[in-house]
Amino acid sequence: MAIQTIIGGKVFVGEQGFQPTNIHIESGKIKGLCGREIQKPSVQLDDKDLVLPGRVDGHIHGANGHDVMDGKAKAIDEMAKILPAEGTTSFLPTTMTDPDYEVERAMSSIYKYLSAKNETGKAEVIGIHLEGPFISEKKRGAQNPKYIQKPNLELFNHWNRLSGGNIKVVTLAPEIEGSLTFIKEITKQGIVVSIGHSDATYEDVQRAIKEGANQFTHLYNGMRAMHHREPGVVGGAFLRSDTLAEIIVDGLHCAPDMVRLAYEVKGREGLLMITDAMRAKCLGNGAYDLGGQEVQVQDGQATLQDGTLAGSVLTMQAAFKNMKSYTDAENAALVFMSSINPAKQYGIYDRKGSIDIGKDADLIILDRDGKLKMTICRGEIAYTRG
Repeated sequence: MAIQTIIGGKVFVGEQGFQPTNIHIESGKIKGLCGREIQKPSVQLDDKDLVLPGRVDGHIHGANGHDVMDGKAKAIDEMAKILPAEGTTSFLPTTMTDPDYEVERAMSSIYKYLSAKNETGKAEVIGIHLEGPFISEKKRGAQNPKYIQKPNLELFNHWNRLSGGNIKVVTLAPEIEGSLTFIKEITKQGIVVSIGHSDATYEDVQRAIKEGANQFTHLYNGMRAMHHREPGVVGGAFLRSDTLAEIIVDGLHCAPDMVRLAYEVKGREGLLMITDAMRAKCLGNGAYDLGGQEVQVQDGQATLQDGTLAGSVLTMQAAFKNMKSYTDAENAALVFMSSINPAKQYGIYDRKGSIDIGKDADLIILDRDGKLKMTICRGEIAYTRG
């Protein structure tokens, strides 16, 4: 249902903070922030409700029984339908290290979806995150070692053409032969290079950043740890304030105190909250597939048969709540980590990531207890609690 006006509550305007204002929406865009004078609201809020910009999940493999590597536009569509229930209004479908033809199929299906199905009233696909296959076997995590390969610019360009030029982020290991030239070439195309699934030294990280890399994939996980004689990839993420780091705040991938450490070091403008969720999200315990490998999900934890963590079943709403609990971060800081930072990083801040006139009406409404009441995607109600 399209809406025209939101009255009441406290609105997080721009990057400034909360203000008592009304939001006027027209054709899916924010047309006015108009004080309290507008009558006939489409949505009337409680004065203690909070209105925030929609969340942007830059790393998600699947949800509700569907996965990006299914290679079907329907899978992307089903993800787009369910994600507003956790306050996500934009996302980057994320691939796995699979055979080349499976990656081709995923690229083609996402392009097909973007060409025909990316309607309002659902979470919007804003690009693609290519996670692998240009990664370290030693730090592969749940990625299939059979299909790991060296960076290949010709192959990457082929995949990007199939996607309609929609690859926005590439996760890779910069210590692998050919990585630095690859990083230099794809960052010229405006693509974000994220260091991950990597056993790189701190010097390797420095060289990669010099060539254009400016992000780290799921901080702490799938990367060389920090040591007092070798800072490693984690040390690189901490020492380079000109980079951002994804973080999975489910209490499993990172201990709460390590989340707090990352927040203390990187600050509200240095972290990107992600889910790294797989198809079991929104479903129960059981056996599932991730990149052709069996994953067991039990009590919120997804693992391969050898116990390796295999993505998550985390929601962005739970991540938001956990981050607040682990770090004592204010709501303003949480907005940066879940909305503003990813929108800037992925080049969509001109239309998403904050509540400003002229931007898409991607909004979430939280009640006084921080629980999600409503999600609005490009001016249409996509989720209402109850």
